[in-house]
Amino acid sequence: MPDDKRSGVVGKHVYGNLYDVDLLVAADEERLRRVVVEAAELGRMKVWDVRSWSFGGEKGGVSVIALVVESHIAVHTWVEYRYATVDVYTCGEQSDPFKAFEHIVRALKPRVYTYSYADRSMRPVLEAPAPPDRLSRPPS
Repeated sequence: MPDDKRSGVVGKHVYGNLYDVDLLVAADEERLRRVVVEAAELGRMKVWDVRSWSFGGEKGGVSVIALVVESHIAVHTWVEYRYATVDVYTCGEQSDPFKAFEHIVRALKPRVYTYSYADRSMRPVLEAPAPPDRLSRPPS
């Protein structure tokens, strides 16, 4: 893709729900942090910062957020429900969010999981859009 602002923005977003996950991983904040960093590396993303939190009590679990140069990876677990959500979003042309997502799934070992993909890219508009006032009025 040319190095040109008119070439658009790449946006690749993989997200999913993991059911009946391995609690040895889902409840271990440090281990889950390592898994997320490894996922970023496998997905060809550069980690900028990683933050994590453990929450106790009802609906407690672990949240890990990795800010990557290309966007983010987020994992949230609910230990009581053996449930996790995973979100991998990248604007990197060479990044592979599927590889990162798959690594996290392998680590959490869910019995069942679902995933979705959204293309969040923006491609340049070839013609200028109509002025806003023309767009907001119903046709005559």
